[in-house]
Amino acid sequence: MVNIVAFSPGPTEIILIILAILILFGGKKIPELMKGLGQGMKEFKKASKEDPEESKPDDSKKSIKEDSGV
Repeated sequence: MVNIVAFSPGPTEIILIILAILILFGGKKIPELMKGLGQGMKEFKKASKEDPEESKPDDSKKSIKEDSGV
């Protein structure tokens, strides 16, 4: 029987990932990457909190038909 365990990085793996990112992108580029990531998350939260009325389809055709007696 195979025991399947979900991926959960420990402290050693997190340190290795951070070191790899530092080596790949360098110290100067990381703040720019984090700024872009933060702006993306902010935009996502803003879009998810939008008014549900804005995302519904426009019922203008329905009201036009009702006004014309059709």
